[in-house]
Amino acid sequence: MAFRKPYPHPQGMPSFWRTSPGELDTFRSSENIPQTTDIAIIGAGFSGGSLVTHLLSTEEGRGKSILVLEARELCSGATGRNGGHMKPDAYNMTSFLASKFNLTMAAEVAEFEVANAKAVETYIRDSGVECEYFTTRAVDVQLSESHNAALRAGYKSLQDEGVAATQDVFYMDGPDAEMISGIKGAKGAFSYTAGHVWPYKMIHHMFSQAIKSGINLQTNTPVISVSDTRDSQGYWEIRTARGNVRAKQVIMATNAYTAALLPEYQDKIIPYRAICSHIVTPNPPPILPNTYTIRFNEWDFDYLIPRADGSIVVGGARRAYLQHLDDWYGNVDDSSLIKRAENYFDGYMQRHFRGWEDSGAVTDQVWTGVMGYSSDRLPRIGAVPGRDGIFIMAGFTGHGMPQIFLAAKGISQMVMKGCSYSDSGIPAMFEETEARLSSKENFVMDLYNNLPLNPRI
Repeated sequence: MAFRKPYPHPQGMPSFWRTSPGELDTFRSSENIPQTTDIAIIGAGFSGGSLVTHLLSTEEGRGKSILVLEARELCSGATGRNGGHMKPDAYNMTSFLASKFNLTMAAEVAEFEVANAKAVETYIRDSGVECEYFTTRAVDVQLSESHNAALRAGYKSLQDEGVAATQDVFYMDGPDAEMISGIKGAKGAFSYTAGHVWPYKMIHHMFSQAIKSGINLQTNTPVISVSDTRDSQGYWEIRTARGNVRAKQVIMATNAYTAALLPEYQDKIIPYRAICSHIVTPNPPPILPNTYTIRFNEWDFDYLIPRADGSIVVGGARRAYLQHLDDWYGNVDDSSLIKRAENYFDGYMQRHFRGWEDSGAVTDQVWTGVMGYSSDRLPRIGAVPGRDGIFIMAGFTGHGMPQIFLAAKGISQMVMKGCSYSDSGIPAMFEETEARLSSKENFVMDLYNNLPLNPRI
C-alpha cells in the first residue's frame, strides 16, 4: 500500500482546552511569510512554545530572525488535546529502560523528567503564567494482580539500586491502595509528585511573550515540504500553502506529522489517534486530591485529572478501540470521534470511584487528538542524520509534557551555540541516530499484534 503522508487534518474538532481560544489563536505576525529566516520552527505546540522561550533567553537567539509555522491554529495539535498532566515517570518506564539498556541511562531519563516538571513549575511561577497549574500527587492504581506484582518488582529493583528519582515514589498495597486512592478494586498503587495544567493557556503565554520579543508567528500556514538538500547559499527551502521560505536552520516540532515532511520518519514516528473527555457534576462532587492513572492490565489504562471547578478530564478508553487498527494506527483524523469509544466515559466516575455512585457525574465533551508514537518508545531529539542544519524534537509517545521543556532548552543550545548533543543536558537515549532510523523495531505494531483475542481488523 502506498505511503500516505500524515499531514494535519484541516479542521480538528474542539477540545475542552480550546473552548475559549486566545487572541493569538489565528495570529499572523505579518501579512506574508518572510522570504528568508535564520531559524524556522515547524509546529506551535508545547515543543514550539518551549523552543521560542529558550531561544529568546540567549543573547545569540535575540539576535536571530525566528519564524514559527503552524498548520492550523495555535496549540491545536496534541498539546491542546491532551489530558492536562505534568507527570514524570520515575518507576514504570524507568524499570523497562533499565532492563533493555542499562540502569545508568534509565536513571538519567527519570531524573530528567523530574527536573523538567520542576522547571516548568518554576517557569510558570516566575513568569506569572495564568494556566491553572497545580502541584499535586499522582496516584497510579493497578487493577490486575499480575501487573501490579510486575510493577512492584521493578520499582523495588530501582530502589535497591539507589535510583534517586524513586525516593519520592511510595507504594501502597491491596486494601490500603483502594482506601487511599478511592478506586474500586485497587490491587496496588504508586504515589509521587506531579502536576496538572491548562496546556493551551501555557502555550498561549509562551507565544505572547515571544511575539513581543520579535518572533514571526504564522498560523494556518501548512508546510507542504522541506527540500532534500540545502541550496548553494546554505538555506533549506520550506514550501508552504502560502508561499516558500528559506531557512538557515530548521527545527521540526511536528510530532505525529513528522513523516509528512521527512520521509525517513515513516514507521519511526507513528500517528496514534486517541480520545479524551471532560466530565461534570451537577452538585459539589467528592474531593479528588490527586491525579490518577487506572491500569487495567499491561496495555490498557486511563488517566485523569481533577479541575478546580470540580470537573474531571479523563482520557484513555483503549479497551474500546485498540483491537481495531484503523481506528488509531496512522490515523490523523482529529475532526471526528472514535465511534467505538465515544460513550466509554459515560458513568466513568460512578464505575471506578468510591463515593461517586450518586454524584450525577455526566460526560460533557469528548474529543480526539493525535499523538506521535516513536517506534522504539523513545523521543527523537537532536540533529537529523544526513540533514545538516535540521533538528528534531518529536515522537514523545504520549508522554511529552514531562520531557519537552528541558529538551527544547538543550536543542536551543545546539542551535544557538553549536554545542554537542552530549553537552545539551538531554538524556543520551533520546538522541536521534542513524542506527535508530535504520532499526526495524516497531513496538506499536507489536502491541497490536500481541493483544488478546486480536481480530486483526
